[in-house]
Amino acid sequence: MNEIIQTIAVYALPVLFAITLHEAAHGYAARYFGDKTAYMLGRVSLNPAKHIDPFGTIVLPIVMFAATAATGSPFIFGYAKPVPVDFGKLRNPKRDMVWVAFAGPAANFAMALIWLLLLVALQASHVQETFFVAMANAGVLTNLVIFALNLFPLPPLDGGRVLVGLLPHKYAFKVAKLEPYGFFIVMILAMTNLLFSFWIGPLMFITEKILQLIIAPLNFLLN
Repeated sequence: MNEIIQTIAVYALPVLFAITLHEAAHGYAARYFGDKTAYMLGRVSLNPAKHIDPFGTIVLPIVMFAATAATGSPFIFGYAKPVPVDFGKLRNPKRDMVWVAFAGPAANFAMALIWLLLLVALQASHVQETFFVAMANAGVLTNLVIFALNLFPLPPLDGGRVLVGLLPHKYAFKVAKLEPYGFFIVMILAMTNLLFSFWIGPLMFITEKILQLIIAPLNFLLN
């Protein structure tokens, strides 16, 4: 029980930042490209309360984490309130959909970089408090997972919307028709570990290498 409480304490802030900035980025991008729906509803906000779904963001991940600790299953899932976007109000709906969808994962990439920079700074400063080092690691991991998961090319995930925006109309329409079933497909792939093995894991590995490359000059200067 103590281990679960400690893990929740370490991950609470990184997860709140990750989901809040992810959803706010969608809303900001939509507003930039002409759709003020999210802005009018107060969803272009850095207030976590605007984006938290009580069940999907809090209850479900905690329950699944507890189940993971008991069964050894690697499957943990959660979600936030999706930012409402009226794609028809975008100045160029098909093109701008790509940018609006990609804004969320891009925010997670940026946050992973920030947490990694914080981790480097803590290590260079020889900080002995393991809690802050653990939180920085959790920040990197959380944002890498959200980044990779959301880029899976199946609607309603962000990667699916990016794919719909990039494909010719004929094929985009066929992919878009999968949206009502996308959540269930992702759940099945996640529970069978296929999603992690063939998409999330490899994409996290590649992204982490890119982040390490970005901070390489800083690492060189500090070491």
